Amino acid sequence: MITTDTVRAPAGTIVGRREGDVRRFLGIPYAEAPVGARRFAAPVARGRFTEPYDASRPGATAQAVPLSATTTIPEPSVPGDDVLNLSVVAPVGAEGCPVLVWIHGGGFLAGSPASPWYDGRSFVRDGVVTVTVGYRLGVDGFAPLDGVPANLGLRDMLLALDWVRENIAVFGGDPDRVTLAGQSAGGAAVLALLSSPAARGRFQRAVSMSGGFFEAGRDATRGFLVRLGDRLGVPSTRAGFASVDVKQLQLCVRDLRGDGVLVLGPVTGDDILPLAVPEGLAGHGLDVPLLLGATGDEFDGGTAPESARAAGTRVTDTLFRAACPRVARARRKSTAGTWLYSFEWPSPTTGGATHCIDIPFFYDVLDAPGVRAALGPCPPTELAALMHADLVAFVHGREPSWARASGGPGDPAREYGRSGAELAADTTGGYDPVVPAEAEAC
Repeated sequence: MITTDTVRAPAGTIVGRREGDVRRFLGIPYAEAPVGARRFAAPVARGRFTEPYDASRPGATAQAVPLSATTTIPEPSVPGDDVLNLSVVAPVGAEGCPVLVWIHGGGFLAGSPASPWYDGRSFVRDGVVTVTVGYRLGVDGFAPLDGVPANLGLRDMLLALDWVRENIAVFGGDPDRVTLAGQSAGGAAVLALLSSPAARGRFQRAVSMSGGFFEAGRDATRGFLVRLGDRLGVPSTRAGFASVDVKQLQLCVRDLRGDGVLVLGPVTGDDILPLAVPEGLAGHGLDVPLLLGATGDEFDGGTAPESARAAGTRVTDTLFRAACPRVARARRKSTAGTWLYSFEWPSPTTGGATHCIDIPFFYDVLDAPGVRAALGPCPPTELAALMHADLVAFVHGREPSWARASGGPGDPAREYGRSGAELAADTTGGYDPVVPAEAEAC
């Protein structure tokens, strides 16, 4: 049975829903709507609600159109201006629980915090409060424009973390035990914020799934923006892009992007990212434990993924997997530790351990909409139980059971779901470069 549930927070009175042991407060604005004069401006904290806020349904999404016609993750677009919102899922009667703050992926161009794959119901069972954050995307969130603060999307995330610190206790969360986690662009955002002096103290642990160093070069980005402006018939300026409806802008970006992997993303050289992320990681966030990894095939599933991996030229290796030992190497002086994992379970539907399919395992939501379409009819529930338990233990503050990584050859990693092996096994060398036989002979 679903009933109403009310909390009185510093942000104001918030009315959500309770279903069994699960409390959901959806689409709570943490900032003023980024429209009008606030579009292309730094986020402004939302004023206290003067009337009870209805948090019974998902909030508006910054995504007006998805990244492609079909996506692995169900990513609903919800219309509305209040796109800077977050959702809280908490256990009934919770007090002092650790908090998992989730940043969704989508190439910094798309993605939806309202995806059913991000529902925190299984974390509720394990005494964890989850928070899912919406942030500005594409041109509105990551275009380096004159007169516009850089990295608006990252600034949104920082303000959301401030909201969590101020309000999460009334939902049963501990503001001093926050784990920042994300996948794909979300995982890259976690690494970016971990490297940022501006983010210090806002979270105590970090998880990056299929993240990487996704910074966008300013020159290349500005070239793309000029082409985008030409396509739209507006100058590639703040005023020019502000004159274009967000949906039209996102459609044009999607069309102009073509098969490009990354065309917009965080840029360096401002107060949020003064240094490139690898350099920043060597000097910031070293007191924050980090768990990171990638899937075995990311965007290179399909036929003969193993032979593609051996070639050493895959997007998987260059964009995702190679980042893992680089992060560990940059953080080798960390006292808090860095741990690697590799997700290897091959989906019979996608033809490999492909991008995004590890999320339902870590979230333990194999019954969520769209999961069977991506994972086939019988994804292993035991693997989900193992992966979810490892993530829950990390969020609760426990050190992973396998050894720390330093970024050198033969680094230890936790391997999930490799065919013919244990469902979860500690291994070494999972992120060592694969050298083709002909190269070895030379």
